[in-house]
Amino acid sequence: MTMIDILLKYFPCLTAKQQEQFAALQDLYADWNGKINLISRKDIENLNERHVLHSLGIERIIKFRPGTKVLDVGTGGGFPGIPLAIMFPETQFCLIDAIGKKIKAASGVAESIGLKNVELKHSRAEEEKGKFDFVVSRAVMPLGDLLKLTRKNIKKEQQNALPNGLICLKGGDMQAEIFPYRNKAMVYDLSREFDEDTEIIHTEDPAPKSTLDLPILYNVNVGHAYPIGVFPLGLTYEIDCEKKTLRLLEPATRLTI
Repeated sequence: MTMIDILLKYFPCLTAKQQEQFAALQDLYADWNGKINLISRKDIENLNERHVLHSLGIERIIKFRPGTKVLDVGTGGGFPGIPLAIMFPETQFCLIDAIGKKIKAASGVAESIGLKNVELKHSRAEEEKGKFDFVVSRAVMPLGDLLKLTRKNIKKEQQNALPNGLICLKGGDMQAEIFPYRNKAMVYDLSREFDEDTEIIHTEDPAPKSTLDLPILYNVNVGHAYPIGVFPLGLTYEIDCEKKTLRLLEPATRLTI
């Protein structure tokens, strides 16, 4: 199965341009990996499943609205930022990493596929002063450390269905790591959907002021018959039982499933 076959299985609405950009990633990263050790030799053979598709797991929990600004901390060779920038061409992405040669490689990839909505910077998270709707990361550092470094970068003004905050791609058992944030974090299990041992953590900023402000605690693993969770006061959702999906509607009342 080709990369495009895999992507179209999960994202059937990709444009011809997006398909062309995604298709080019394998050869581009293989070439850069021969010059700079971006990805392990074993993983480069599984780039599409382990890195590209993994990065796109974020699309499963949020569809960024046009004009959204996203900071990718510790992007390395451009993950998850570059796949997300292809997926959301009207969203602005800033990719930063402390290792200059990795930013050089990611810049080369972005330029080769014609990405116009990314900025790449050789910088540490503590040095970044910009304001963003979301900060994303992929197994960069413990959640607590990442929150301390990036809280300053998260805007207060909201424009997406998901509250502004930090979105992390992680693997393994995350319960111990998120325990200190259990009242303000959401964990999304993607393991069945993408056949990977992967979870997404979203932490809202600022922290909820009361239990009525708790963000969504929602398991989007499509293996379940229905979405399950407790949803915030003032919002209502439409449940599609056939597709096993949930969609935010106009503000109304609290709904518990």
